Amino acid sequence: MNFKHYLYLALLALLSWWLVKLTGLDSITRSNAPLHSADYFSTGYSKWEMDDRGQLKSQLLADQMIHYSDDQTTHMIKPLMYSYNEKNPPWVIKSETGILSADGNNLLLNGKVIIDRAKGPGTKPLTINTSNLKVKLATRYAETKEWAELISPPNRTTGTGMKMVYTQPIRLDLLAHVKGKYETK
Repeated sequence: MNFKHYLYLALLALLSWWLVKLTGLDSITRSNAPLHSADYFSTGYSKWEMDDRGQLKSQLLADQMIHYSDDQTTHMIKPLMYSYNEKNPPWVIKSETGILSADGNNLLLNGKVIIDRAKGPGTKPLTINTSNLKVKLATRYAETKEWAELISPPNRTTGTGMKMVYTQPIRLDLLAHVKGKYETK
């Protein structure tokens, strides 16, 4: 009697396998996500970084942030970065779009970029207009191969290519085709 049960089960399994092959259900596979797909996003993104004494070191804000799982990059719309220095006004860097690398250190700001520092004790106001700026967040270093304009009223200097360290001591170099308009007292 047990033998009949095993025979029925074997026939039922064989019939089920044959029906699956007949209908083509075995060829349906789970589709994978596209290679460059977002795994999470945020509107009104905000990231704060503190120094070793608990003082605010930098802030990164964006209207929208999208993180991609394949390369671990973070893409931002209208990123706005504040870099704080002791006793001086913060450097404010904004652009149209930005891409933060997987390691969180390299920020590529695309499109029009504006760098501002307000007037402070012993510092003059400074505005830099450029585009496509590469920023190394850990060393507070920025560079571009594009045209750049430095405005510190009443002076104006332009050039192609720029390297900048925006921590003490501040260092700013225009690399080529440098022209200036300076007013003397």
